[in-house]
Amino acid sequence: MQNRRIKLALIAASLWAGGVVAADKTPAVLLKAQRVFDGVELHQAAAVLVVDGKIKAIGDASQLKAKAAQTIDLGDATLLPGLIELHGHVAFQHVPQNTVLAHGITTVRDVGGPLLPTAGGNGQLRLLTAGPIITVANGYPLPIFGHGHADGHQAHQHGHQNHNPIAITVASEQQARQTVKDLIAGGAAVIKIALEPGGEVGAPWSQHASETPTPWPMLSVDLVKAISDEAHQHGKLVSAHLSEDIGVSIALAGGVDEWAHMPCLAISDHLLQQAVQQKVKVVATLDTLSHCSGIFTNTQKLAALGAEILYGAELAHADIPWGIDAHELQLMMHLTGKTAVETLQTATSKAGQQLGLAPLGTITAGAPADLIAVKGDALQNFKRLEYPDWVMSGGKVVINQFSSHR
Repeated sequence: MQNRRIKLALIAASLWAGGVVAADKTPAVLLKAQRVFDGVELHQAAAVLVVDGKIKAIGDASQLKAKAAQTIDLGDATLLPGLIELHGHVAFQHVPQNTVLAHGITTVRDVGGPLLPTAGGNGQLRLLTAGPIITVANGYPLPIFGHGHADGHQAHQHGHQNHNPIAITVASEQQARQTVKDLIAGGAAVIKIALEPGGEVGAPWSQHASETPTPWPMLSVDLVKAISDEAHQHGKLVSAHLSEDIGVSIALAGGVDEWAHMPCLAISDHLLQQAVQQKVKVVATLDTLSHCSGIFTNTQKLAALGAEILYGAELAHADIPWGIDAHELQLMMHLTGKTAVETLQTATSKAGQQLGLAPLGTITAGAPADLIAVKGDALQNFKRLEYPDWVMSGGKVVINQFSSHR
């Protein structure tokens, strides 16, 4: 039923043209809404001009109307960029990509799973991947997801053609650097490493049975430095799965750019201060980690220190919606003291910048026409975002539940 609805919406979109256009072009469409959040600020009664799958302009409808083949008035609605999920495992967990897209996430960055080149964004979910997580022998995530892993030597010899690998182990700086090169050559958008000793009460990974006793071994500072240096030489960020002081200390000493999670256990104040000084970005995942003892304290302290905390919900976890997680946004707003606008920035414009794909995540000239709309005021009720009434990917309409257009 879902696929049929998507197909019907795409067919309907093809019938909107109000003029003759080339076969490889789409007609210019003007979208009007009572509220337009452009990824940075909120506009009242604004319009957005979409041409050939990109945003052409945002402004007053009367000034833009002449340039459009069709005007679509969404009325009392909120139009905003498609949201960006910075921490997913869509491919590894076989989450249907059409479902994710239909529920308002237009871009996902998978951080652990099959290595796939960046694809989508033209009527399909835009998916970026990190590929397998770099770890050490018997290190996380192998105690939990030991099947299908590859060691660095095998990966190099066989070009990462392993079936659905979740992790790659390295034992030397040379091996670590070569693994980074191989991942990037295979299309990795970010490099993910594990600095996880295990055993934290409340962490989702602690709920899985493991025959390997904790603490699990972790990458050394020297290995992390080699990984970070090689990744940075190729223009890629390094994101670390970590949860307590030791992993945080290694990540900071090793030059890691991002924490893939808010740490589960309470982190020492001096380490939090150092992270902010080093401009480390933190992906929230507060919802799925809400049973961890340090999650709320860490969030509040980092926010007070001025850390940049970005939206990420660990999409594909059993307790997380296959789309936008309104509870994640609500927790972020509550714990950081940010406004609704500032909170949505973390899942749109700031997320696009973190991916190195700006102006993705904005409604500005030149940005991909990845848009969602909901009836009513989304900034007053994030829950509306979980069930968008309108979804557009690269200028192609995927979901349309607005009954009329003017």
